Amino acid sequence: MSFTPGPSRWSDVWLATAARGISSCGDFLAASALTLALQSAGAGGLAVSGLLLAATLPLVALAPLTGRLADRVDSRLLLVVAGLAQAGTCLALAYAGHPALVIGLVALLAAGLAVTQPVLAALVPAMVRADDLPRASALNQTAGTLGALAGPALAGLLVGEFGARLPLLVDAGSYLALVAAGLLIRTRRGGRRRPEPTAAHGAHPTWRLRRDPLLVVMVGALAAVVTAVGAINVVEVFFIRETLGSSTTVYGLVTGSWTLGIVLGGWLFARLARRLTDDGALLGAGLALLGGCCLAVLASAAVPAALLLVPIWLAGGVANGGDNVFNNLLLARRVPAADRGRAFAVFGAAVQGAGMGGFLIGGLLLEVAEPRPLVAGAGVAGLLAVGAVALPVRRAVRAERMGRPRVSNPEPADNDRQEAAAVPAAGAELATPVPSR
Repeated sequence: MSFTPGPSRWSDVWLATAARGISSCGDFLAASALTLALQSAGAGGLAVSGLLLAATLPLVALAPLTGRLADRVDSRLLLVVAGLAQAGTCLALAYAGHPALVIGLVALLAAGLAVTQPVLAALVPAMVRADDLPRASALNQTAGTLGALAGPALAGLLVGEFGARLPLLVDAGSYLALVAAGLLIRTRRGGRRRPEPTAAHGAHPTWRLRRDPLLVVMVGALAAVVTAVGAINVVEVFFIRETLGSSTTVYGLVTGSWTLGIVLGGWLFARLARRLTDDGALLGAGLALLGGCCLAVLASAAVPAALLLVPIWLAGGVANGGDNVFNNLLLARRVPAADRGRAFAVFGAAVQGAGMGGFLIGGLLLEVAEPRPLVAGAGVAGLLAVGAVALPVRRAVRAERMGRPRVSNPEPADNDRQEAAAVPAAGAELATPVPSR
């Protein structure tokens, strides 16, 4: 991995951290506001699932392009242009009335996110020395997750008092933080600054996910579970608001509790991840944590009041955050440094694509069933998916431990292992409105 040759640029780290936190908060604020507006207007599950699909499809479809853009185009140019485009799109969204126009603008907004997400992820390591990267990564990832925590809660308050327009206007302003960061951050990546392979490491073939069986199984297992349990993302607003009869404020509090759990789980399991030097052990532990997420969803179906969801979803979020840590660590260990921006884009696209399947399933089932049994069904489906992928995971781990060689991914340096273990949460979130930055 490339690091700054001089002292760490902490001013750049703090600028990137602030930009990520503010824009992430705005992104979740808009997603939650639109979801609440649809539900309050009497829209059904298909409308909500359509909105979530529009917010996710560009992240999947554009991943092959945006991952390469993040590695090849000047990071300042990408942040400024994408930030301005997203601010303008969100401003138009605040005054859009026709549902088709709203969905189209949401998709355009997500296209900008598909660009800025890998740019920021790949930019932070270039700001600091190797020894400082764990702290810088932790700060940046935590800011994004805290923004995702604040967004739904703020949406619940603002929508209840002012309707959906004000949250969308606030979101438009939040994207200007990306523009400011792009202009003020001195560290730049991409363009003529693209690193070449060093003599020590040599050239390596272009990275491909399919060349690493352990990563293939990791992505496949996570995608299967996200597809199975992903209907909860559509069902939750109807379950909390209608079945449990809660206000928009309580809805924001409940959904935010899962995200808070991700923050706590990220820091908690980062300590454990440093001790797991075996990649197979990481994969198995991540699968167990996915099972914990599904158990939390299943348990939530039995609650009589919405506030009782808070501790259950907090526990589910802790498991989700730990799984994110292990996923990041596996990717950082097994992907060449020059290809990590594209690797994270490919990984994110696979998971988001699986989530789209869950959105569609949830929207269709809400037309024929009540929310409470659907919540229980999502939890059961997730647990069944965990059980179904356990055997392929075991086989991949056994093959890894027997010494089957990796085709294209060199063994990373110790600094890479320390950096990856310190990243608290950058993977898939199983029970939030849309993926975080």
